[in-house]
Amino acid sequence: RYPVLDPIIKTVEVPCDKEKAFTVFLNEMGSWWPARPFTTSAMAGSTLKEIRVEPVVGGQITEVSEDGTEYLWGEILTYNPFDAFTMDFHIPSPDWDIGPMSHVEVRFTEMAENKTRVVLTHGNWEALGDMAPQIRGGYEHGWKSIFDECYAQACGD
Repeated sequence: RYPVLDPIIKTVEVPCDKEKAFTVFLNEMGSWWPARPFTTSAMAGSTLKEIRVEPVVGGQITEVSEDGTEYLWGEILTYNPFDAFTMDFHIPSPDWDIGPMSHVEVRFTEMAENKTRVVLTHGNWEALGDMAPQIRGGYEHGWKSIFDECYAQACGD
């Protein structure tokens, strides 16, 4: 049994209504997710072609590299447009089997006209076994750039 690691919790306020904030995060993920260095394609020395998200319960989040190789990032577990969703999630190294997943929950709360608070909680690190502390540390750094900067900027566009 592995020790429980605290979840990563990130909060941003974005300059749009919650419908747009939700849609940008999930349905338009490929438009704002930084291809380098935060994709398996980049780790494999390839180029990201697209990120596909099937926005339904059981839908998959899949990265597709320029050469057509597909990498499963996760699966949608709950889907409540435009309030929240949860997903199993892990961007694998190119040489890893997908294996166990961490867990991400994203909640959207409209604060005012064209202002939404978005809270991302990333946990279940212990599912990743011995690598959990290292992987969690990478995501702690990564979400700052991915969520706090790239996603927040995309909501303002």
